[in-house]
Amino acid sequence: MRKFIYLCSHLCVQVPLLPIAVLTVIPLAVCPSWRPWGAADIPVLGNPGVGQWIVIIVVAYTIIDTVRGMIDDLRHGRVGVDLLAVVAIVATVAVQEYWASWAVVLMISSGEAIEEYAQSKAESSLTALMTAAPQTAHVVRWPGVRVAGVNTGDGSDGSSDDRGDGFRKVAALPSSAASGSPDAATSHYDTVAVESVTPGDVLIVLPGETVPVDGELLSGSATLDLSNINGEPVPREVFAGARVMSGAVNGSTTLTMRAAEAARDSQYQRILALVAAAQDSRPAVVKTADVLAVPFTVLALAIAAVAWLVSGVPTRFAQVLVLATPCPLLIAAPVAYVAGTGRLAKSGILIKTQDVLENLGRVTHVFFDKTGTLTVKQPQVTRVEMLPGAGTHLNEDHVLMMAGVVETYSVHILAKGIAKAGTEALSRLHRRFEEGQRLCPQPDADWPGHGRDYPVVKHIDEDAGKGISGEVNGHKVRVGRLSFAASSEDGFLPVERIVPGRATTDGDRRFGKQGEGRLADEIRTRFGMLAPDEMASYVSVDGHLIARIVLRDVPRANAKSALASLRGLGVAKLSMLTGDKRASAAIIASEVGIDDVHAELFPEDKVAAVTTATVTPSRGVTMMVGDGVNDAPVLAAADIGMAMTDGTSTAASESAQVVILNDDIAAVPRAIAIARRTKRVMLQAVLAGLALALIGMVAAAFNLIPVVVGAFLQEAIDVVSILWALTALLDRD
Repeated sequence: MRKFIYLCSHLCVQVPLLPIAVLTVIPLAVCPSWRPWGAADIPVLGNPGVGQWIVIIVVAYTIIDTVRGMIDDLRHGRVGVDLLAVVAIVATVAVQEYWASWAVVLMISSGEAIEEYAQSKAESSLTALMTAAPQTAHVVRWPGVRVAGVNTGDGSDGSSDDRGDGFRKVAALPSSAASGSPDAATSHYDTVAVESVTPGDVLIVLPGETVPVDGELLSGSATLDLSNINGEPVPREVFAGARVMSGAVNGSTTLTMRAAEAARDSQYQRILALVAAAQDSRPAVVKTADVLAVPFTVLALAIAAVAWLVSGVPTRFAQVLVLATPCPLLIAAPVAYVAGTGRLAKSGILIKTQDVLENLGRVTHVFFDKTGTLTVKQPQVTRVEMLPGAGTHLNEDHVLMMAGVVETYSVHILAKGIAKAGTEALSRLHRRFEEGQRLCPQPDADWPGHGRDYPVVKHIDEDAGKGISGEVNGHKVRVGRLSFAASSEDGFLPVERIVPGRATTDGDRRFGKQGEGRLADEIRTRFGMLAPDEMASYVSVDGHLIARIVLRDVPRANAKSALASLRGLGVAKLSMLTGDKRASAAIIASEVGIDDVHAELFPEDKVAAVTTATVTPSRGVTMMVGDGVNDAPVLAAADIGMAMTDGTSTAASESAQVVILNDDIAAVPRAIAIARRTKRVMLQAVLAGLALALIGMVAAAFNLIPVVVGAFLQEAIDVVSILWALTALLDRD
């Protein structure tokens, strides 16, 4: 009840004519013909009573306000078609149908209120994004912390001992501040407008607050809710050094961060810019609806004029016009498209203009980038192959664990995949240990997964382009290229180990290139050949090569089903564009269900392929799906460019018209399905409303609908049409 009262009061504030029209019914009902001034006829109007004069005054105000709105529409390039309402209300007064006049005023004001409600309902998802925008930030005033380029805390500028990282050399932060306690943090900051934050400022974000700007996490860890950014339902845990995005909601502990961007350049503001652009735009179909309202107006006036001429009764003219409503065209069409835009936003899909929503529903050819779009972003571990004859008591999980531990410190492209597999292997080893399955001999019980929660890591050293080494619980581990993993401490391969019966010369030991080649060939033969789309890292433990870890580009788990959904939606052709080798591309294509593969392409080749499809006669709408960064040229070349991101990269890519914020390929068919349903609902609302209005006008022309009844019936037609348009918000795809 309280919500209903709030809604009514809000609508009355937004549409002040509505309460005026409602209150006008009192004098019209109580004293319609009371004339304290006596008989005083006025041309056309006759001698209205007090209640009737009040209606006339309200009508005059309504006409002035409506005409002013029509002029404003024309100034903004839109067709002002409220002429029907103006003519209808004038006609009812001219024939002295004051109750009908009041009904038309009520119809106009309530129609504006319904439009206001429908627009706010349709924009609810977009408005939620807007209202969640951070407004303030807490800038840290700890001693030694740089704030807006100036060191503070002791009154000096710190110019002589600034370390260049935003901190001065100080003895220590306050002990309570160093502990990271919320009380300590909250006693050393100033709350400022978010626009005042500059890159380099150190900020405090309290529990439950929204991160104000993009930056770097200084706290050891933090839990962030990213649902406002990319729709991710599960909070994400991040660690020191990670990027922290504006719009993320902090968890239950206070975090400290360093601002990397000003508020206007931060992630959330870029998202809001996309939302604002989509709200302000008008799709071509809505512009067409505005134009179609003009012939509808002409038709309504023609029917009214014919009814008057044939019957000879002026009231028939008013009877027809009070039922002539272009609202299905003027309100229902844009409401449906705003609702569709809101549904996309709620699904983590942002569009730059509503024209994109119109074109999405007509997509017939979709191009996909391979790596990071059809596949996961980093190669994943598919198996571990133990070296035959290596004579080790370690199994595949031990190898993954040891390799994963050292690869955690690497920046190599394969490191994340191995580190992830290593974490999973550690969990399996822990479970087996807890179940009493101690698979290693007692002397090796200090291996990771055998009693220790976390391994002890020392002496990490990465040789760029070759591999990484380190000590894990005292065991020397090397991971990387075959020559790196199998080499001894001096960097040479022990060639004598695999050429029995042959004396090893000093030249072999010092310049063992031929020996290295023989060893590498021998080892690869013992492991077996890799598939065209596979790559490998080799692992040695305590100087003995024991295994290789095989990785490959793995299709996204739902890529095949997403592409099947596209075909189910009637998308005629699916193509893959990639710079990868043809054999590797063919394997991924067969796994996800794509027949048209374009491999070994340079960026300009991708653009040429999409451009050719785009300019082909009798083609439909082409769409390119990529990551929005290195695919920027080809995204711009397609009719629709769709960038898939995880909310941590270029969500506002200049080259993409559609941005998927949750990095889910299933959003591609979902976007098309939402676009098609939005257009279908819009057409249904418009056609149903116009058909009902046309039937009502014809019935009124034959005097089947009284003028007062017709005014209320017209309002019912508007309500039906607009409410039907709002069903575009419902999830029925």
